[in-house]
Amino acid sequence: MQKLAENPSFDRPVPRYDWELAEIISLYQQPFNDLLHQAQSVHRAYFDPNEIQLSTLINIKSGGCPEDCAYCPQSVRYHTGVEKETLMSCEQVLETARQAKLSGATRFCMGAAWRSPKDKDVDRVADMISGVKALGLETCATLGMLEQAQAERLKQAGLDYYNHNLDTSEAFYGEIISTRTYQERLDTLARVRAADIHVCCGGIVGMGESVADRAALLQTLACLPRHPGSVPINLLVRVAGTPLAEQEELDPIQLARTIATARILMPAAYVRLSAGRTSMSDMTQAMCFYAGANSIFYGEKLLTTDNPQFSRDQSLFARLGLRAQRS
Repeated sequence: MQKLAENPSFDRPVPRYDWELAEIISLYQQPFNDLLHQAQSVHRAYFDPNEIQLSTLINIKSGGCPEDCAYCPQSVRYHTGVEKETLMSCEQVLETARQAKLSGATRFCMGAAWRSPKDKDVDRVADMISGVKALGLETCATLGMLEQAQAERLKQAGLDYYNHNLDTSEAFYGEIISTRTYQERLDTLARVRAADIHVCCGGIVGMGESVADRAALLQTLACLPRHPGSVPINLLVRVAGTPLAEQEELDPIQLARTIATARILMPAAYVRLSAGRTSMSDMTQAMCFYAGANSIFYGEKLLTTDNPQFSRDQSLFARLGLRAQRS
């Protein structure tokens, strides 16, 4: 799975699981140059600093979600223009996966707008997972809350990663979602770990949360029994029709601080610069890569929102001297 640096330039810090909130806030708020230097040092100890993992995310079933997540255009509670669609066929998914591999992706992620899938849905997704795995790609799925038997069925099919984001801190969570508790999210993560599936878990910044909320989210992730293998850091995409459509734009430096802190706390994880990249300048993305982000979603759509075009990413990588990680 993870490709560690063969000749680390710095002593490799031992991952910790006992971070205090005050420690994390202090890390986050230190002078920006010091924070980035520390994060880059940790990053180089674990990874090739010029490699980026490319993942592709597709929406295998969009719209119609009963949840009230304030950021999400797929909720039935908001009028965003997203239509409810049925689950894609296995062959449609596999053809998309083939194209993703040809474009350089090494991980293929499948998302469905369910609160929690039915067993028959899990069986259909399991067939997709097996097919994608046979293509030589890592597999990831995000399907909502899981029961233990469902997690084990996905593992049996060959699922490598399960994405289930915490979104924000437990204290701020109620401002964003009321239809699912924070503990329910943690319970799903526990079932995924019990099934021996790697966890992909992160959050969203720019929803009106405080620095303490960002630190508390990272504390929860860094104090899980095992650090997530992937930590997506999403910048809020302000979608018309959702309650957060008019939310004030986040200062890019705060985004970079979040990424750098995540890198220090979870040194062996892939930190993914995820949603919101279309609104970021090339300089903002470059700053985030230096801060320790080493994974992106590669492709022109993220579920229902836009993602940078292939050509823009390729041009940026060339200018920065970055290269795609090989499988």
